[in-house]
Amino acid sequence: MTSDHSPATKQRDLRLDFFRGVALLLIFIAHVPDNWLSRYRPGYFGFSDSADIFVFVSGYAAAIAYGRIFLRSGFLVGTGRIVKRFGELYACHLGLFFAVAVFCVTGNRFLATSIDYVGLLNLGYFFENAQEALFGLFSLTYVPNYFDILPMYMVVLAMLPAVVLFARVHWTLAGAVCVALYLAVQIFRLELPAEIAFRRSWFFNPFAWQLLFYTGFFLGAGWLRPLPSRTWLAVLCFLFLLLSVPVSHYPTYSRFEWLGALTKHIAPVISKTNLGVLRWLHFLCLAYLSVLFLKGREHVLNGKLAAPVVKTGQQALPVFVTGMTLSLLAGMALDVWGRGFVSIAAVNAAGFGMLMFFAYIVAWFKSQPWRNPNRSRRPEDRPQP
Repeated sequence: MTSDHSPATKQRDLRLDFFRGVALLLIFIAHVPDNWLSRYRPGYFGFSDSADIFVFVSGYAAAIAYGRIFLRSGFLVGTGRIVKRFGELYACHLGLFFAVAVFCVTGNRFLATSIDYVGLLNLGYFFENAQEALFGLFSLTYVPNYFDILPMYMVVLAMLPAVVLFARVHWTLAGAVCVALYLAVQIFRLELPAEIAFRRSWFFNPFAWQLLFYTGFFLGAGWLRPLPSRTWLAVLCFLFLLLSVPVSHYPTYSRFEWLGALTKHIAPVISKTNLGVLRWLHFLCLAYLSVLFLKGREHVLNGKLAAPVVKTGQQALPVFVTGMTLSLLAGMALDVWGRGFVSIAAVNAAGFGMLMFFAYIVAWFKSQPWRNPNRSRRPEDRPQP
């Protein structure tokens, strides 16, 4: 990495934490089965959704967190840090899978419902072919749909040392490699297998989604400059977002034959699996308008109302794993209680509360308060000089 526009001087940007927290809460909502609240998330009215927020913000944050390690300690130490993070993500991926598998079996055995939770998540192959499935699970060649975000992020992050090496020649070379890899997906259908028993690729193709991650990374590293604040540019972004609504909102385009045909025609450029170019552009427009809206109002993110969401975003990995598990448990609770307005609202509110509370618990443990015993004492209980 070059020293120009070094990320080493950047301070923590609460906007990253806030929007990552929002993305984590939206991911929870989206994975609760038959959740009416999910019909009002941004992804229901446009090409991009919470996954795009999560990946872009993670790329931006990676430039700040890992970029300074490469600059300060060198390539070998920086690569070691990436390997460590990869291992953490890998362990969380496996832990999430086994936790969800256990809950599915528990639900089938003890809940008085007619739902087969193992079949619901398409985990039958795992239980029927344990030897092949375990090998596929650990080798990332068996990636059921419910567990596809972390593997994608792992592969994208593993590319970082190579991107850094290319950037040592010039950052534009690194950018050209990322774009070339993205184009290879669209032209040559570059993909990874997700199933053993039949042919299916990873739902989130990492060779395509790396474009969004490294768009954020390049901005965070200062290699790309943010677009200036211009009224005409904001209007263009807003119009693009507005025009995307009819071809993204299923209740709308399903009512008009020509809109449905148009949606089907543009499917490759709005693809979620291969990050269609219009999806990438949609997110950038949304991000531009969000930054523009917050300009001069950043102090709001320091307030008490935003604090729980910011804290949630700061503990992204443990909250994500917990949120995916809670989504399944929330669906089970609704299967038992019914999906009335009140019950769904209560389950969503409880899920939000638990995720935010968990974020504070994780932050407390990370602060290692036991290393400073005086922190937990009342002033009157502390030894006097």
